[in-house]
Amino acid sequence: VQLQASGGGLVQAGGSLRLSCAASGITFSRYEMGWYRQAPGKQLELVAAISSKGQPNYSESVRGRFTISRDNAKNMGYLQMNSLKPEDTAVYYCEATMITRGYEYWGQGTQVTVSS
Repeated sequence: VQLQASGGGLVQAGGSLRLSCAASGITFSRYEMGWYRQAPGKQLELVAAISSKGQPNYSESVRGRFTISRDNAKNMGYLQMNSLKPEDTAVYYCEATMITRGYEYWGQGTQVTVSS
C-alpha cells in the first residue's frame, strides 16, 4: 500500500496550489480520504476530509478557500488551495481510512510554504 503526496511548493500569499495524493495497493473508492497538516511546533491538524461517496468536510481555518476532491477511477485525491495565507505554511499529509475495518494509511508529507 502506498500513498504518494505531491504538489507542494513555495507560493506568495494569495496564491494557489493543488496537492495530489496517488493511492496504490488499496481499493481507493472504499476509503475515506483526509488531508492533514503540521506546522513547526504545532500539532497535526485535519484540514479536510472526503467520504468514499464524495461528501467533503473542512476545518474552519480553510473553509471557503480549500476544496477537497477525489477521482476514484484514477485512485487520486486532491486538495485545491486558494487564497493561501502564511499561516497555511506546513507539511501536508494525505491519509486514507476505512473505519469499519480499522485500516489507515499515510502518505509522506509535502511541504507548502506561503510567503507574505
